[in-house]
Amino acid sequence: MLFKGGQFKDKRGVVRYNNDFDASKVKRIYTIENFQTDFIRGWTGHAIEQRWFACVVGRFRIAVIRVDSFQNPSADLTAEYYDLHANTLDFLHIVPGCITAIKAIEEESKLLVLADYGLNEIDDDYRFPLNHFNIEL
Repeated sequence: MLFKGGQFKDKRGVVRYNNDFDASKVKRIYTIENFQTDFIRGWTGHAIEQRWFACVVGRFRIAVIRVDSFQNPSADLTAEYYDLHANTLDFLHIVPGCITAIKAIEEESKLLVLADYGLNEIDDDYRFPLNHFNIEL
């Protein structure tokens, strides 16, 4: 689910906002910066945890797959694609049961990540090789 943000500009500057995003479940915040635009970070996901992504610098493309099994996911699953950019403060909600692959579209892009569990609070990290799924980013 995508929570659309916006921006307000006047002679003083720009305010980017997201009035629909409820951050009350957030316990942890971090950023991701890929050093190269041809690098794809993924496939990573969680059966229990959820994440929210917002691009704060540049642009990112994120592919999201709802997996059928975290032990042995089918290779022919389909992905939904989201393009996030820093012009508005859109938040992409990644629900439990999904995995993601993340690619920076512009150099020096930065992705803000919010999580609903603290670091090492639960063991819920699943990773799969990029070539496991028949998907291009």
